[in-house]
Amino acid sequence: MHGVWGSRWTFILAATGSAVGLGNIWKFPYITGENGGGAFVLMYLACILLAGVPVMMAEVLLGRRGRMSPIHTMQHMTEEQGAPKAFAGLGWMGAVAGFFILSFYSVIAGWTLAYVVKMAMGDFSGAGAEVASAAFSDLLGSPWALLGWHTLFMAMTGFVIARGVKHGLEDSVRLMMPMLFVMLLVLLGYALTTPGFAQGFDFMFSFDTSKLNSSSIVVALGHSFFTLSLGMGAMMAYGAYMPGKASLTKTVMTVAVLDTLVALVAGLIIFPIVFSNGMEPAAGPGLMFQTLPIAFGALPAGSLIGTVFFLLVVVAAWSSAISIAEPAVAWCVEKGISRGKATFAVCALAWLLGIGTVLSFNVMGDVKFLRGTFFDNLDFLTSNLMMPLGGVAIALFVGWFMKRKDVADEVRIKNKALFNVWMFVLRFISPLAILYIFVKGLG
Repeated sequence: MHGVWGSRWTFILAATGSAVGLGNIWKFPYITGENGGGAFVLMYLACILLAGVPVMMAEVLLGRRGRMSPIHTMQHMTEEQGAPKAFAGLGWMGAVAGFFILSFYSVIAGWTLAYVVKMAMGDFSGAGAEVASAAFSDLLGSPWALLGWHTLFMAMTGFVIARGVKHGLEDSVRLMMPMLFVMLLVLLGYALTTPGFAQGFDFMFSFDTSKLNSSSIVVALGHSFFTLSLGMGAMMAYGAYMPGKASLTKTVMTVAVLDTLVALVAGLIIFPIVFSNGMEPAAGPGLMFQTLPIAFGALPAGSLIGTVFFLLVVVAAWSSAISIAEPAVAWCVEKGISRGKATFAVCALAWLLGIGTVLSFNVMGDVKFLRGTFFDNLDFLTSNLMMPLGGVAIALFVGWFMKRKDVADEVRIKNKALFNVWMFVLRFISPLAILYIFVKGLG
């Protein structure tokens, strides 16, 4: 037994911390920009309800019923429910996917640490596009700089995990998540004062289907699923620490709402700044690291505002990284290894693997195989293969192979019609939606 969250709200903060990460603050605004704004946002919200929430409920349900690491939970649940033995490997796949993701997530999160320092030092004061672009290129081009920031971020992640559920995970989310929400509100307050706020708001919420295309559906489905940290064991691991009396349905819905709100607010912060400075909202992945620094550099107190923004991104990334590492650490603890040693082993191995990602942006940038660089292949393996397959397996296991009474006992939806709707979505709609992402992702 690893311990239990002190309250339902602690679990909500922890699960929201896991869900809220670079995907919300870095990726969501730029994919919204690339896919036309408001109509895409509406499609994304529909996908959260049809694919994200049902699978998240199923994954948390498995974790709470198993009360162990995802690996042991799925081994136990497969045996208990008389399901095909292949499902026992689901926990392993999730833990391995999380481990791989941690290795490159730490490198990308290291960029945000670097930008906190750059902003605080005033590196972008009055900077133009050339300076901002050169700063980003210089960072990526320096393997030693990337390795240093990667090492620092991984050490920050390991420090929290090593302290355990009560003094590590719980204390950290109680501090980090309110801090994240406060910083979001401060930055939103600033965005409200910018001349581009009305244009940014209109861009986010105006409904123009002409800007959507077939790939927009795939992007919305994919992001709605991945933003909730599904299919990599994180929610199953956190669900194992969830209080038995807490309402699973209300809790998961609260997490989904908070996660979505953070993504929407991030857009309402970023797009007014972009429009106020005459920039392009569809700037792609460089929006946060190459476009925003120019905007912050041109603002009064821009260095301070930019520092707060990148601190916000660091906190979001940190809370997610902690949850990604937890499944592998929890399994090691169950094997009799002390939490400190388990954390060191998992983080050290992930750090070592992360060197491949560090070198993908410079020294080994020209070394291409299969899907591209080492980083491209690791990203493709986890995001396009392991996570979708994990999500489908979770939906199929709970929807088709768990005893209906056991599912009902855990999920506790009092309204029978609502329970039947959730089961129908979990059995048919969610797996088909995720398989659609999976097949499209192979293209």
